Amino acid sequence: MNLKLEAVNLALWLHFVAVTVGGGAAIVALLLSGFEEGRDDIQGLAATIWAKVVASAFRLGLIAGVVLLVLMIRDGQNPFRAGTYFHIKLTLVLILVGLSEMTPKALAKGRRGSALLVVVLFLAASFTVFNKGLFLKQTPKAGPELPATAATTPAAR
Repeated sequence: MNLKLEAVNLALWLHFVAVTVGGGAAIVALLLSGFEEGRDDIQGLAATIWAKVVASAFRLGLIAGVVLLVLMIRDGQNPFRAGTYFHIKLTLVLILVGLSEMTPKALAKGRRGSALLVVVLFLAASFTVFNKGLFLKQTPKAGPELPATAATTPAAR
């Protein structure tokens, strides 16, 4: 575990926390929008929570992600060359942030389709991040590995 206080680690944690807060608040706002039907006292609460918490958290997560990308490229790493993982994640994130900006108006009108799609995109992006080994370039080995046993090792004289 790397416990050094470096800019890359700070940007990574800010990115992680912002995206996690945004995803959790999106689920809460989506659930809350279902309780608004027929209740005038909480009408528009889901749209307000989405506009204030979810959209702001996703914006902060996007900014922290861009800062993290710049810091990683500056340090010699390039996520674009690692395989299709980062391309898939970036595509999902850009669609997610765009939909997240349009969702408060839809929630205010009682439509929950875009909010549900944002939650699905959040889950898909999270799956891509935590399973990035599925999307990384695999280099084939030169030949089959033989187990090192007494039968395969040369006899010592």
